[in-house]
Amino acid sequence: MGPDPKQRREAKKARQPTAASGVPAAAPNADDEHAIAYFQRHVLDDPNETSPGRVFLRSCPPKTRAKLSSILVAVAAAPPRRFSGGGYWEAMHGTMAGWFEIRVDGPNRHHYRLFCQLDYEASGISKPLLVVIDGRDKPFRTALAESDYTRIRAYGHEYYKRNPRSII
Repeated sequence: MGPDPKQRREAKKARQPTAASGVPAAAPNADDEHAIAYFQRHVLDDPNETSPGRVFLRSCPPKTRAKLSSILVAVAAAPPRRFSGGGYWEAMHGTMAGWFEIRVDGPNRHHYRLFCQLDYEASGISKPLLVVIDGRDKPFRTALAESDYTRIRAYGHEYYKRNPRSII
């Protein structure tokens, strides 16, 4: 007969590396709660070091901004791959595969979108990141131009080309 369940649990705990023991802990996991971060452009790419997603969020009407922010917090806590929130958090497809968007309808029949990435490889960060890269708004029942998606993807490439990441 093998060891009892309590002995197995204690043996497993003893084998697991922890940061306190000096052994690096396991890499961030998709099932962990995520930290929210905003992509900030690097000084070499933008001397003003703007944060496109944060600038967009601040430009939204107050009620829309509050709703986008509360959804962002809820998604990060869920964690993102488990979040089920009635169409507010969606995985994108086609040329935007690998991206996620937070979707909110605002005043005057207007749509507001935050474009996000999930990052599990950021150096120096212990939690996985839910990174707001950029945001866009558009009139009701219209599509964003392909040039908008191209710009968002370019910001994504800029974000991933440095590690440690350029975030705030």
